[in-house]
Formats: sequence, structure tokens, C-alpha cells
Amino acid sequence: MTNHEMHPQRWGDPAAQTSLPDSARGLIELAFGEIVERPAAEDVAVPAARIPDEAVDALRTAVGGDNVLTDDAARRLRTRGKSTPDLLKARTGDLSDAPDVVVRPGDQAEVEAVLAVATTHRLAVVPFGGGTSVTGGLVAAREPFAGVVSLDLVRMKRLLAVDDESMTATLEPGLRGPEAEALLAEHGLTIGHFPQSFEFASIGGFAATRSSGQSSAGYGRFDALVVGLTVVTPSGTISVGSSPANAAGPDLRQVFLGSEGTFGVISSVTVRVRPVPQDKVYVGWRWPSFAAGAAAMRTLAQTGLLPTVIRLSDEAETAINLADPTAIGGADEAGCLMITGFEGTPAAVAAKRTAVTALLTELGGTDVGTDVGAAWAHGRFNAPYLRDSLLDVGVLVETLETATFWSNRERLYADVKSALESSLGDGALVLCHISHVYETGCSLYFTVAAKESDDPLAQWAAAKQAASDAIVAAGATITHHHAVGTDHKPWFAQEIGPLGVQTLRAIKDSLDPAGLLNPGVLV
Repeated sequence: MTNHEMHPQRWGDPAAQTSLPDSARGLIELAFGEIVERPAAEDVAVPAARIPDEAVDALRTAVGGDNVLTDDAARRLRTRGKSTPDLLKARTGDLSDAPDVVVRPGDQAEVEAVLAVATTHRLAVVPFGGGTSVTGGLVAAREPFAGVVSLDLVRMKRLLAVDDESMTATLEPGLRGPEAEALLAEHGLTIGHFPQSFEFASIGGFAATRSSGQSSAGYGRFDALVVGLTVVTPSGTISVGSSPANAAGPDLRQVFLGSEGTFGVISSVTVRVRPVPQDKVYVGWRWPSFAAGAAAMRTLAQTGLLPTVIRLSDEAETAINLADPTAIGGADEAGCLMITGFEGTPAAVAAKRTAVTALLTELGGTDVGTDVGAAWAHGRFNAPYLRDSLLDVGVLVETLETATFWSNRERLYADVKSALESSLGDGALVLCHISHVYETGCSLYFTVAAKESDDPLAQWAAAKQAASDAIVAAGATITHHHAVGTDHKPWFAQEIGPLGVQTLRAIKDSLDPAGLLNPGVLV
């Protein structure tokens, strides 16, 4: 298994998987009762491929025989994404959504050739980047198609151009986050996009899902970094983004950003880049309450003093995440933990940190130093591995996120938390943090943990529905950065309304008249 191919039952690099420590097992038994080991099914078979031989032959002609894979291992590794329901299904031996064939184009021309074959032979095509979707974004509707193709873009991983004067770079979509950063670092540059999925997610996936990284306060969301795209559709290839800004009609980049592979296959992305930071400092702050910390975040955003990284855990998440509550001031006054991060030149970091420190101190925060900040930075990509370990012992763990305006934050937080607690019942843990901040509002990221029922899929589906209903009722968005996929479609339709859905369907019909691309996802 290569580093870009994650096992369908687990997250990430198998070498990074660890067993649950004995100390953690004790805490889990205290919270949820006796631990029940839930071993995953092994050597799970995938259903027999259902695709005409002549279609497979045509795909081999398009990309070369070595790049058309029909073996069980290749199909297994590209089955679904990495949501908890995805993992639970795979752990019970359900790989019914496996693609019939995996195709790996090497360049834009080969993507065009694959879509031509798909059109001729009526094949559904699912663009595949890192496989990190957590919203059902890689599960295509099979009917009425002759087969399902996983279009793995892993061979398309070149840095195509660097414009040092304009500070832009053009990259192919199959580059994983670390690969893109390594190539740019040779030029002294960085994108600065570090979502939790960074180690495995791809450049194309960042664009197709409107990804937002943990450093978005300083660098911006990925969609804000994109200045140009080339997209291959069944109706032809389109390039958008010819200038830093324009008034030439609606911005067509926005049609493809967030389109989740339903309108076209992204074959290149041009992004704004920055110099690699010379200095990085992460500082912890203690706040007496979630509301007080949120108010401080709002003040920072609205006075133009946001650091590169800023996030705030509520009381429950702070207590769970800190092995030693005294790390932020004592068990009796642990409050809420905020992480602030500063990146750039030493002078810029010092100046911004001094200004932020003065304002946060004035607002009632307590600086608890860089040790807790460094600990967060060290483990910033590790949470999905912990989820695997908890699933192994019968603890259901999943996340969801949303965003709203500052004036609606308290209502949204209370309503979603209540919906999750009511659905999951006594003993469930519902944690939350503010993960991204804007002048006008913020995102709320919830994590739940509960003892698995006899039917954990139904257990989570009920909780997800309750939370999603609460999100829409509160007037918030159904997703801030996880995307729509299949999981959020009903609530997305409510969010944009019937005419909005009709508009997206019209775009889909124009670009993909046969409905081949990621059918069942988004629209």
C-alpha cells in the first residue's frame, strides 16, 4: 500500500496506527462502561465488477494497460471515503460501493480521452484524489450506468509553473498536500493550506470541496487562494481565471470550486502562494468561558488582528483534550483553550504576537505559553487515528461542522449541541470548537463520542439528522468545509431553495448532459 492509498477500514498510514493506551482505556470504561472489542472483518471481498469488456479495452487504449486496474485490491482501496459510516460499513464487510475499474490518467489529454470513453459506453466517473471525503462524496449512483470508473488522478502530480513575480503556482490535481508543499518549498514558497486531511488529501480535492485549512485565518480558505482552474467536462475543456480580479460577468471559477467532481474533472489549479515562513510560534490562551473566548475572536477579526491560526475549544473539548488540566491554569479554572499561531518573518511574528497579546489580555484572556501551542501543532493531524482506535473498542466517534454569523453563534451552538445530546442519549460526549473565523462570523466544529449501539449506522444517522435539522432551522449552512457529498444533499437543497437546485441542475445538464460525473453527489 502506497502512502496515498488508505485502507477502507481505517485512516491514513498503517504504520502510524497505534493501539489505545491503557490510561485512555480506563477513561473510556469510566465514561461508557465495559469496553467491547469490535474487530474489523478481514480480507473483505469486493463484488464482482460489472462493466463491459469492450469498455475496459477502450479505457486501456486511452491511458495504457498498466493504468487500468480491475483487481480487488485496487477497487477496495477506492471504495467510499473516510466518514465514520464509511468505515463502519467496511468494518462489517460491506464494500458494495466499490468501483468496477480504477483508471489512472497521466495528463489532461488522457482525462479527456477517459471522459470520451465514458460517454460512448455510458460509464459513471468518480474523480478520486486522496479519498478523504467524509460526506459520501465518492459514492456514485450505479443506475442506469454500465459501470463505475474511479478516476484516480494520482499520476497527475507535477508542479506545472511558478510565477515568482506574481506569486502564483500552477499544480496538477493529484498532488497530495505534503507533495505540493515539498515542490513549492524548492522555490521558497508555500500555499499555507493545512486541513486535518493535509497528509492525504489532494490539490484537486481541496478545490473541488472548498477546503478550509487550520491556518485559514492567515492564508485564507483554499477557494480564496485559487486564481485559475482548468476543468475537463464531457462537453469540452474550460479554463477560467485570466487575471487577479475582473468584472467580466459572474466568476466561473466559483462554478467549479465546491462542485465535487459533478461538473468536471479539475486538471490544473493555479493558486496564490507565499514565502515559506521563517518563524512559527503557537501560543495557548485560557478563557473563563466559550462565550468569552468567542467574543475575543470576533474582536480580533473585526479589528484586523487575526493571527495565522486561531481556534477555540469549548469547556467539554478543553477538558477532554488536555491530559493535564493544570496545563492551562488548574483543574478548577481550566475554562476554554484557545490556540493562536503566528507565522512569517521573525519581525512580523513578533509584531503580530505583541499586538494580539495586548488585545487578548485586555479582553480577559490568560496567556498560558507556547508548550500547549506546540503540543497542538505537533498533533494537529492525528485525530482521525484516535477515531480508529476508539471504533476498535466500540466507541462511536464522528464529527460535523457548520458556520453562521456572530449574532447567531450562541443559538446555533446550543441548538446543535442539544440535538446531538438528545439523540445520542445519556453518557454521550458532545464537544465543539470554533475552527475558522471571519469578520462576520465563524464555523463551529462538533465532535461526538458515544457507546456504540447494536446498530451504530442507524445510531449515527439519527444523530446526524437531528443535528442537520437544527442547523437548517437555525439559519446556518449545512457545511463550512466538509462539502455536500450525498450525506448533506437534503439539507443543501433546503439551504439554496428549489430555484437554486434548478440552477445547479441546469449547469450540470450543460457540462455533463449524460450525467456521468459523480452521479448522485451534490445535485
